[in-house]
Formats: sequence, C-alpha cells, structure tokens
Amino acid sequence: MLSTAPLQLAVVGHTNVGKTSLMRTLLRDAAFGDVAPTAATTRQIEAAQLLAEGRPVVELYDTPGLEDASGLIGFLEPDAVERHAGPERVARFLDSADAGARFEQEARVLAQMLDSDAAVYVIDVREPVLGKYQDELAILGLCARPILPLLNFTADPSGRLEEWRAALARVGLHAIAEFDTVVYSIEAESRFWRRLATLADSHAAGLEALLAERTRRAADLHVAALRMLAELLIDAAGARREAAREDEASFEREQVALQRAVEQRERSFVHDLLGLYRFPQDALELLPLPLARDGWRAPLFDPVMLEWLGKRAGGGLAAGAAAGAAVDVATGGLSLGIGTVVGSLIGGGWGAAWTMRDQIVSRVRGVRILAVSDAALGHLGARALALVRALEQRGHAAQSPMQWQKGLPKAWPGERVPPPLTRARHSPRSSTLNGPAGAVRDELAEQLAQMLRG
Repeated sequence: MLSTAPLQLAVVGHTNVGKTSLMRTLLRDAAFGDVAPTAATTRQIEAAQLLAEGRPVVELYDTPGLEDASGLIGFLEPDAVERHAGPERVARFLDSADAGARFEQEARVLAQMLDSDAAVYVIDVREPVLGKYQDELAILGLCARPILPLLNFTADPSGRLEEWRAALARVGLHAIAEFDTVVYSIEAESRFWRRLATLADSHAAGLEALLAERTRRAADLHVAALRMLAELLIDAAGARREAAREDEASFEREQVALQRAVEQRERSFVHDLLGLYRFPQDALELLPLPLARDGWRAPLFDPVMLEWLGKRAGGGLAAGAAAGAAVDVATGGLSLGIGTVVGSLIGGGWGAAWTMRDQIVSRVRGVRILAVSDAALGHLGARALALVRALEQRGHAAQSPMQWQKGLPKAWPGERVPPPLTRARHSPRSSTLNGPAGAVRDELAEQLAQMLRG
C-alpha cells in the first residue's frame, strides 16, 4: 500500500562514522548539528525534513552513536522462546533501568528505530571490519525495520570497500549504498535514494519525487552559477578606464582603479556563489583554490602569471598587462605604462576590437583607454569555473581542504576570446564597472552563459 506520509528515516551507526555529516550533505546545510573528531558528539536526537513539491517526503533523525553494542547484545540474550520476538524485547529493554544508565546511548537509538519506517546504517569505510559493528547490526535488526548500510568516505584511498561489502553480505545485507558525504556527487545521491526506495517501497513515489526535485535543483544551480560567471566576465571585459595621453600619473591611477574594480567584482562573485550553493563565507579557507577571507590570495593581475598565460595561449593574445591592455587610440598603438610589457596584438586577441577603432578615436582622441587583457580574462574565467566545479563536488560536511593537483581548467575552448566578450569590449554599457549597465549586458551574459553550458 502506498503511503502519503513522510518516510521516517533514522540515521544510525557507531560513533564518529559520519551520521551528522550525512545529514549536513543531504540537507545542504553546513551548520546542522555538531561535527567533531571526538566520540559521542551527538547526544540527542535531531530531526529535519526534506521536501518535494512543497511537502515533506522524508523526515531524517540524527541519532547518537552506538558505543556498547557488544555489552547490550549480551544483556538482551534471550531464552529460546524469545529469540524471534525482537521488537518486544527491545521495548522491554527500553522500560528497564539500564536504558537510562549503562545503555543510555543505545536506548535513544533503539527508541528512534522503533518509531521509524527504516534506517540508514552509516559506515566509515576507513575503519577495519570489527565484531562490534556486526553486534550493532544484530541489535538494530531486532527492531524489525529495513536497514540500508551506507558506505561513507568512499573517496578516501585508505577505504576498505571490498572488506565491508563482504562483511555485510555475510549478515545478509546485499542492498548497499555508497555515498561520500565530503566528496559530493548527485549521481551517488540518486543511487542512495533509489536503493532506499527498494527497501521502503510504500514510500517509493515520494522518494522518486524527492530525487527528481533534487536532480532538477542541481541542474538549476549549475545554470545559475554559469550565468553568474558569465556576468562576471562580461563586466570584466567591458570595464574600461580613461587617462590623458601625456599624464603618466593619471594613467597609473586609472590602471590601479581598473584592477581594484575587477578584483572587487570577483570577490562579489565568490560571495554570491557561496550563497547560491549554501556554503558559509568562511568556507573559502577550506576550498582547494587560492582563496582568503577577502578574496583570492593569488593576484588576479600578477604580471608573471599573465605573461605565462599569454605566451601559452599563443602570440595572438595580449601577454603580460599587470592591470590590462592600455590602448592608445590616438595613435592606434600600445602604451607600455609602468614598465609592463603588453605584447603585440598579431592576428587575434584584441584584433576584432580594431574594427571599432575609427569610432572610438573620434570620441576619445587624446585619451588612452585601459581595459582588461585576454590573458587576464582567461585567468579570471578559469578561476571562477574552478570554484563552480569545486562547490558542485563538495559535500556540506567537508571540514578540510580538498586536494588541488591538476590546476585550473580552461575557461573556454580555443585561443580566442568568445564573441560575447569581444562585443562587451565594444560597448561600455555592457559592464556594471563603468556605471549603470544597459540591456546589452543581459543579452551578452545570456549568450556567454549558453556557450559555457555547451
């Protein structure tokens, strides 16, 4: 019979195996409960709901860790006539004095088990397979509720996956979920809910609705993040500052002003992206990227980095540029400014912008325009894309830095800047860094976002 009531799901297991971590990742809430390396961090039952289509479909119960299952199983050793009276034996135990004293932790867990429809037994696969875990499963089995073992921390190379699978098979548990609460995967979460639906089939419809909504939500977040990334790049590409041709002091001031404006815009993007994925702002220190509380540690406009990026991308890109490329529109040449070598614009990079040269010259003769170089734009896009990927693959239970070994991804395929960014350079009203932006900003941002999604 199908049930329209929420699935009551107890999250159980030994101390320090990641029960609260599972709750955090499923709830997308890094602040839920307390997580610490010490035993028995969770002392009371904590509950939370998961919604689908505006209604609760799962009620999760985070329980204290089991500590003395071996002692309790000896205490509950039945006479032969009671061997199959599991729930009744558990109920009698809960009414005994020992339930409030020696076995207080276990009593809370078993009471929640009896009140639940099913349970998830969380296992830290980095731990060796010991008899105490089999004792825990035996005690939980007395409650006559479906139990889904969940193998946690599966991304850790020290995990004992095969040992745990074999041990669970020996006690008749063949339906197993693998779900790392630190290294997140929407595919792994989907498999988890589907496995659970096979054990609690009366709630299968609600779990399918939950799965569909969470999959849709993940896709929506990805689209929203790429749109935010596109807006960042459009703002940076369209940003410009002007300085008098013969005034080096003005040139240097505007160069610093442009650099600070772009860096502040990047910090705003990081802040908003963390909010979108529901990570706290101090999570910056834990991410596998050069981040700090006030933004990225590595300077966005580092001359050595940009020169290397420009050379790597090819001679058609503007290489160097501590704060961007300074275009002397009066002469059609390049201003080197404060000793920074910008490099030539042979055949690509900014080449398309010269189609607007006459129009620009007629408006700003005698003025030098400062704008962000191709190399800086590529670096900015790569950093932003890396942050999006890191957040999408990070569980809300993560407490330590992720390893970053492969470097930054390419922001876009090929050597040339995408056409929407070239168009943004032609239109000052495309960037909020120049003042109020026009409708062209939304148009270009959507075009670039579609390219990024593709």
